[in-house]
Amino acid sequence: MEDTKSCKSDELTASERRRIMDLAYDAGSILLENGDEISNVEETMTRIARHFGIDDENFFVLSNGIMATERNYARTKYIPIQGTCLEKVVEVKQLSRDVEANKCDVDELERRLKLIRKMKSKPAIEQIAASAVGSAAFCIVFGGGFYDCIAAFIAGMLLWAFMLFVGFRYMSRIMGNFVGGLIASLLCMAMFAMGLGTHLSNMIIGAIIPLIPGVPFTNGIRDIANEDYIAGVTRLLDAMLTFLCIAIGVAVSFMVDAGISGQMKELQELAADSGTSGMAVQLISAFAGTLAFSVLFGVPRKNYIFCGLAGMFGWLLYLILARHTAMSLGVNVFLSTALVAFVSTMFSIIRKCPVAVFLICGIFPLVPGAGIFWTAYNIVADQFAAAAASGFTALKVTLAIAFGILIINEIHTLTILKHVLKRRRK
Repeated sequence: MEDTKSCKSDELTASERRRIMDLAYDAGSILLENGDEISNVEETMTRIARHFGIDDENFFVLSNGIMATERNYARTKYIPIQGTCLEKVVEVKQLSRDVEANKCDVDELERRLKLIRKMKSKPAIEQIAASAVGSAAFCIVFGGGFYDCIAAFIAGMLLWAFMLFVGFRYMSRIMGNFVGGLIASLLCMAMFAMGLGTHLSNMIIGAIIPLIPGVPFTNGIRDIANEDYIAGVTRLLDAMLTFLCIAIGVAVSFMVDAGISGQMKELQELAADSGTSGMAVQLISAFAGTLAFSVLFGVPRKNYIFCGLAGMFGWLLYLILARHTAMSLGVNVFLSTALVAFVSTMFSIIRKCPVAVFLICGIFPLVPGAGIFWTAYNIVADQFAAAAASGFTALKVTLAIAFGILIINEIHTLTILKHVLKRRRK
């Protein structure tokens, strides 16, 4: 077995150097493909290369590509995000820790990277069930009643079946999100017309939640916090484009319905259903919905409950602030997001997982899904003042989430820095 650990850079042959760099590059590629943040990708690649004796490497990571150089080695490749599987991210991060702990030589590193790359996504039936449960749960979180929840469950189930077998395979991301938003909305309208559900708006909002781009949105904010501005802005633009495509799909569904029925549906503003507005029902729904999204994002099964708890704690604080204080929506969302980010950081330490595993799922109860829906509806209904108001509210919530994540990220970074400095002084 070839073992190059602890070797000095000059003792490595050219072929050994290439092999180590290729393995570090492969580890970074797996992380980037599955939505990890830029700083983590660069850190992991550097950690692997330096442990095995290469100290003059250079890695430059963008949102869709990695450039690596080292003496006579140069490699660059376009790496699209093909689907998020956070379990692969967790496994690669654990592998890098094993490398640093001298538990893994070059041969073992190569073998385990091949196994990680071959890991499959969660079974289709599990993903479809998770989408259905997530849609139903978030329908309740956003104020829907139990019958609305049933309709959202059916729509979410059929939506994700379409995305798995058609949208992700044969459509671009832009077209897939547009058609997904259209299908989810039309399904809810059809069920509403048949008498299932009492609040069409709540049904549609719950049904489209599985399409919300939690990974690029969350990691874009974290990339900016880590001063990776190009990657951060690119990912946030990608998330905003996805929001836009979903909104257009919802808007077109109302246009289609108006063309068939001859008139535009008049919807009432969101109002919490008395049967589902109780604290216990809300917290159970937030927990179930967040846990369901951890399935869609490929979180390791042993961390499902912790993802659900992160979302539930954030929603608990939001409900307390919204119901018992006079603070504004933006402040409520900011403080609730900060709690989710803090809890996610604690879970990441306890579970030895990247923060993103818990944070990406945990913020979903706070995302402005309702704002996206109402902006699209009001534009189609020619209520431009209302559309501007709902759009501004959605933007305000988005910024509040961003600042909540940024603040906790900065505090965590400073804490780590102080810990490192203290250890060096000793």
